[in-house]
Amino acid sequence: MNTPRYVVVTPVRNEAKFVDLTIASMAAQTVPPRHWVTVDDGSTDGTADILEAAARSHAWVTVVRRPDRGFRKSGGGVVDAFNDGYAALRDEDWDFVVKLDGDLSFEPDYFERCLAHFAGEPRLGIGGGTVCVMEDGWPKVESPGDPPFHVRGATKIYRRACWQQIRPLVPGPGWDTIDEVGANMRGWRTRSFGDVTLVQQRKTGSVDGDWANWYKNGLANYVTGYHPAFMLAKCVKRVWRRPRVVAAAALWTGFCSGYVRRQPYVADPDSVRYLRQQQMRCLMLRPSIYRSRT
Repeated sequence: MNTPRYVVVTPVRNEAKFVDLTIASMAAQTVPPRHWVTVDDGSTDGTADILEAAARSHAWVTVVRRPDRGFRKSGGGVVDAFNDGYAALRDEDWDFVVKLDGDLSFEPDYFERCLAHFAGEPRLGIGGGTVCVMEDGWPKVESPGDPPFHVRGATKIYRRACWQQIRPLVPGPGWDTIDEVGANMRGWRTRSFGDVTLVQQRKTGSVDGDWANWYKNGLANYVTGYHPAFMLAKCVKRVWRRPRVVAAAALWTGFCSGYVRRQPYVADPDSVRYLRQQQMRCLMLRPSIYRSRT
């Protein structure tokens, strides 16, 4: 059996503290990538120098450098950087393309095990490992309440046939849900692998703070096209999860801000219609993408 071929794009901005761990993890893979494009998105902390050193040590590493825009651009910035990296891929002979963050560490067999899941499930279009954070010296799943179809934006593996149907990624908040909705709508499956983990070196949203992070997520849910009834149920469910009350309140405030701003949906109308249909099926306890199909 031929070994699956994969290429990786990693957008990074000011990750000098952690990107060495990602580089070491990639260099140790039992199934190495054909090409790894690292995209320095205007870092000011020496990240670019670390990436350039990796490129000198490994022929399969390329560095793309973008100018500093002067601020963090939520959602859209990482997609813009990914697109620049994707355009720089020099090898068109691949089976999977990976969007991977630069603050992750993982075992040498991470990609070997992920690709084995794809090999055993032909209709699996998007997958990835389960993202953990370290607490008291032990890895803990960062977001155990994620729906079964969701793959965290930090580690997305796209099967080529699926990617060609859903590309390009939407440059805005909610991009890492819109891609999965589009895939499921076209008959693909998407899921994280519970038996394959990787460690994110800092908690998602820690740079922004709890309120700003959950507010951003609420707005992302709005622009993705969430049904208001489903969003309300989601917020009620979040009330007693840490940070208690804050997460639910910020989610709802961010979601409602989309209506106040009259902000357009970033997903296409068919995707919004499909997503809301699935959400209403979930609320009525009927089969949907919100209930595991594996």
